[in-house]
Amino acid sequence: MPLVAGIDSSTQSTKIVVCHAGDGTLVRQAQAPHPDGTEIHPDTWWQALTQACAGGLLEDVAAISVAAQQHGMIVLDEDDRVIRPSLLWNDTRSAQATEELIAELGGPAMWAEAVGSVPAPSFTVTKLRWLADTEPEHARRAQTVLLPHDWITKQFTGVAVTDRGDASGTGYYSASEGYRPDLIRMAFGRELSVPRVAAPSESLPRRHHRDLFPGDLVAAGTGDNMAAALAVDPQPGDIVVSIGTSGTAFAATGAVPSDPSGTIAGFADATGQYLPLVCTLNAARVPEVASALLGTRRAEFDRLALQAKPGAQGLTLLPYLAGERTPNLPQATGHLAGVTTDNLTPQNLARAFCEGMLCGLADAVDALGDHGVPVERILLIGGGARSVALRTIAPQILQRPVLVPEDREYVAVGAARQAAWALAGSDRPPDWGSIRGAEVHEADPLPHIRERYAATRASVTFANR
Repeated sequence: MPLVAGIDSSTQSTKIVVCHAGDGTLVRQAQAPHPDGTEIHPDTWWQALTQACAGGLLEDVAAISVAAQQHGMIVLDEDDRVIRPSLLWNDTRSAQATEELIAELGGPAMWAEAVGSVPAPSFTVTKLRWLADTEPEHARRAQTVLLPHDWITKQFTGVAVTDRGDASGTGYYSASEGYRPDLIRMAFGRELSVPRVAAPSESLPRRHHRDLFPGDLVAAGTGDNMAAALAVDPQPGDIVVSIGTSGTAFAATGAVPSDPSGTIAGFADATGQYLPLVCTLNAARVPEVASALLGTRRAEFDRLALQAKPGAQGLTLLPYLAGERTPNLPQATGHLAGVTTDNLTPQNLARAFCEGMLCGLADAVDALGDHGVPVERILLIGGGARSVALRTIAPQILQRPVLVPEDREYVAVGAARQAAWALAGSDRPPDWGSIRGAEVHEADPLPHIRERYAATRASVTFANR
């Protein structure tokens, strides 16, 4: 049975899985870290990739695919050289540019109609405006704009290629109509070269780095959320909640999403359908910060959180530790409310950080439901899903059954499934049975925690509101 590989170039690391093409059985995997920060030179991703591939990880692999963090802006000059470090999705310096662009097109509804999404500071189109305004010399040299997965794929293929899924997060690509060069001109002042959009199962030739990957086939690749969806294969009524560096809630649908409020991003998926998605900037790192503050490891932190009563005796966290995207508060900071001499305990603090982060994701799930997306059960994935406390508390806050599939690197697995699809040349991706044997968590809903969270948020005045 041939082998395929999926590469996940995420915010924090590069992860690679090698799987059997027919059924997705994991054969081997590796990873290498990325440095922290909100901007990074793309060469750093390549260094991490080659480090993860050490020892011939890909030498008997027939096909590969690259998935990567969405939205990052990479600008190349006329000689295809990187002009400046990539601004990542979690870089909010384009907040002012975002407001200007929304107004210039005529408001949020016009953006939702044009590209299915209202730009947030994470979107590439806003970073282009920031570059034009703030670094005019770099802007003058720019000829091509790529996303992280586009750039890594180009290292193997020698050509600039993307897919509908990742392109739909730029702010200048409509999932239903294609590129909008007029929006690039509006943001940047002139047109830029953009990568060709490949078909979902298209095969690309491998032209470079045969020493690293001797195989001949590279799939189109996609964004990280699209790859995760391809891995877990959500059915109607399923909402995928991913707890990683960011938090996302999304569903696979056949309907073109459009939300003038900007809460829901109208993305495409990696199969030819659509992926309405709500994103929060603060997810797995929220309990990690609390764990570090308490001087605990994950198991001890989980034990503390589960020792506290639901609601943490009135302690409520607004988890905007790195600004926030949903709600759109890029300059906001976190807020711990309801502190008393009785409730400020390690147990309640651990519980409040878990509940606060999950309340933000519950709002994301509700937003999808309010726009007609069926919500029957939650598929919980990402690094945060490894937490016993989060798995236990999630059904209380999300107020639906929570299924936790086996612990896998789902973005990398989704990329590998795309590679298998391209290798097979079939109409549909192979059936890998993504959530068979998932762990099911159910609990009585606790709406009073959500209600107190909403009341706390309404009572706080943020600097950029």
